[in-house]
Amino acid sequence: MQNDHYQTPKSEVYEIPDDRPVQYAGFWVRFVASLIDSVLMMMIMFPLLIGYYGSSYLDSTAIIRGGFDFLVSWVFPIVAVLLFWIYRAATPGKMALGLRIVDSRSGGKCTVGQLILRYVGYYLSMIPLFLGFIWAGFDRRKQGWHDKIASTVVVKK
Repeated sequence: MQNDHYQTPKSEVYEIPDDRPVQYAGFWVRFVASLIDSVLMMMIMFPLLIGYYGSSYLDSTAIIRGGFDFLVSWVFPIVAVLLFWIYRAATPGKMALGLRIVDSRSGGKCTVGQLILRYVGYYLSMIPLFLGFIWAGFDRRKQGWHDKIASTVVVKK
């Protein structure tokens, strides 16, 4: 006898509101997206930093060479990533690979608070030998620690 009232728990099947099944983005596709983002970021940052500090910038062992370095190397990436996440639900690398960041409960748009928390979670994911990022390769929903902290998932469009 079939039980028509049985529903699969939401923790087992994740579906976005229009009932299409979601395909989670795994570790390797997210890694490639990060490489794309890193290359694009360096193509913007290095010319600015070398233009301002000269070629000696590349020889420096200082973590921060000055105010301009701090703005370009630390503030700009944070602002750029957050703005892409807020307005496009993805960075350029994720967009190029057809990925987007969504709320893990509803499948909808993330809140700004979630995205800020996700960014902070990046640093927590890096600390123990990048284990928080590697975790996405083994997690059922392909979530890294930063995703779990912020209740987000990365899905394929």
